Amino acid sequence: MVDDKLLSILVCPQDRGPLLLVDQEFLYNPRLRRAYRIDDGIPVLLVDEAVTITDDAEHERLVERAQAG
Repeated sequence: MVDDKLLSILVCPQDRGPLLLVDQEFLYNPRLRRAYRIDDGIPVLLVDEAVTITDDAEHERLVERAQAG
């Protein structure tokens, strides 16, 4: 589980900006539209393993889910 304290110090490895927590499932960078998975509570912040979100609707859903969480 990613808590608020950990989330406050984690940054995107690509642009060093803040990340959004999406349902304890992903850390999401809305600027680059990159999603980093969380495996057993451990964020996998590897650029090569991030998923790029190209669909505008999916991007909006992820941002909304992060804000609702």
